[in-house]
Amino acid sequence: MRRHGRTPRGVLRALAVLTAVLVTMVTWPQTAGAHGSVINPASRNYGCWERWGNDHLNPRMQQEDPMCWQAFQDNPNAMWNWNGLYRDNVGGNHQAAVPDGQLCSGGLTEGGRYRSLDTPGPWKMTNVSTNFTVHLYDQARHGADYFLVYVTRQGYDATTQPLRWSDLELVKTTGRYAPAENITFDVSAPGRSGRHVVFTIWQASHMDQAYYICSDVNFV
Repeated sequence: MRRHGRTPRGVLRALAVLTAVLVTMVTWPQTAGAHGSVINPASRNYGCWERWGNDHLNPRMQQEDPMCWQAFQDNPNAMWNWNGLYRDNVGGNHQAAVPDGQLCSGGLTEGGRYRSLDTPGPWKMTNVSTNFTVHLYDQARHGADYFLVYVTRQGYDATTQPLRWSDLELVKTTGRYAPAENITFDVSAPGRSGRHVVFTIWQASHMDQAYYICSDVNFV
């Protein structure tokens, strides 16, 4: 005889698991709402979040977007927190704070959360000309003391070589920007063709907080 008024233990367990999964799925995107990053040309982790954030369990990612797949496998919070890749109290001494091979993770900042971004490989690229525009989305409206924009030298191979300071050429130094949600400025990187990395340092104005941002581009 079937009993009424009592939920089977198996159903309760299933509901508990489902609730935990749903809470996790809701919480992750919310953690990515506090700061900012370069969204065009897309930073590595912003690009992964934009393409796969709503479909990150899709097995097609492994074949279609292998660098995002390895990043999601390593730590999905690096994508959900695409705008939290920063270091505090660097004092402008960026090369001392961020060692060679760790530029895209900000020197393994946030306990190494972003370490997968340092992995060489065929990251998805944004097509740009040698004169292009950088677009920073600054949701928290921190403003900027300055931006430093570097581009890799011709001959650097981002698919096989970890990024080093010596691979970069400084092509843009800006002045201050008032707090705004969207900041854009033009950059010129003559003499480039094909795959490159744009490395942007954003020195926020609200405190000594520096953001380190790798964007993969294809100069066409």
